[in-house]
Amino acid sequence: MTGRKATVKHESWPLARPFTISRGTKTAAEVLTVEIASNGHAGRGECVPYAHYGETVADVEHDLAMQAQAIEGGLERDVLWYVMAAGAARNAIDAALWDLEAKETATPIWKIADVPEPKAALTAQTISIGTPAAMAEAAAEIATAPLIKIKLDAESVVERVGAVRKAAPGARLIADANEAWNLELMKAVLPALADLGVEMIEQPLPAEDDAGLEGFESPILLCADESCHTSEGLERLKPLYGMVNIKLDKTGGLTEALNLARNAQAMGMKMMIGCMVATSLAMAPAMLLASFAEYVDLDGPLLLKNDRADGLLFKDGFVHPPTSALWG
Repeated sequence: MTGRKATVKHESWPLARPFTISRGTKTAAEVLTVEIASNGHAGRGECVPYAHYGETVADVEHDLAMQAQAIEGGLERDVLWYVMAAGAARNAIDAALWDLEAKETATPIWKIADVPEPKAALTAQTISIGTPAAMAEAAAEIATAPLIKIKLDAESVVERVGAVRKAAPGARLIADANEAWNLELMKAVLPALADLGVEMIEQPLPAEDDAGLEGFESPILLCADESCHTSEGLERLKPLYGMVNIKLDKTGGLTEALNLARNAQAMGMKMMIGCMVATSLAMAPAMLLASFAEYVDLDGPLLLKNDRADGLLFKDGFVHPPTSALWG
């Protein structure tokens, strides 16, 4: 044994207001945290079990508990990558191991990961689905935000985006359909969305139907989200999308996320760094990927009623790197 002690906890963080995407509405962020204590130090990680990917809080909590003995026996990141599948559970353990190594060696994680030192990054601020009037009201509240992300389904697409544009005329706009469109709708709305200044659209088609994008000349950059989990899928995605959205709960942690980012970069694909709705602890590892990205979307904590102590600083549309008190 190594003297390590692993602790798993389920936490529920109420949202400031209901958050609606094409698949439904949530009022709280249900997260799981892993803490690995060793030699007077503690490394932490947070994940969000995601039902769309077949995960439940109970199942992920069970998976984490099943790894506790291995963690306490000295499990390291390179072995973790092989013994656990990509997903939320692996992400929480991976993040805790990165954090623990940084604290035990008194070395910043960016140096261990061999990436540039994180700096403040422009982050999207998200507006969830509502009536055009409600979305305009939400946009007016953040009209000074440099970058706004608009959640959409298949209804009133142009009207909703137009309402946001009118309420926030100076903001850059990106949109996320969360698989809600079909090819016919996409072809119908893209020209109008381009005229409204939408720069990028995430996952317009269901992941299982996105082969129809091959050969399609879109006036707006298309980004794979639900279609992109790990580096293994990049070859299939290259003819379909110009960008991939990297989320740690999909990759199963920073370790594979770095692998995905480096492979995407080598293939000439643009990148977005995204998140689930969660606290700053879940966002912190993703800050190491910001230097790879055209877009950063790490506003999850802004959707919460309260963030955890020592949370990330959000100011003037930018998210700042974590302090070591939070992670790293």
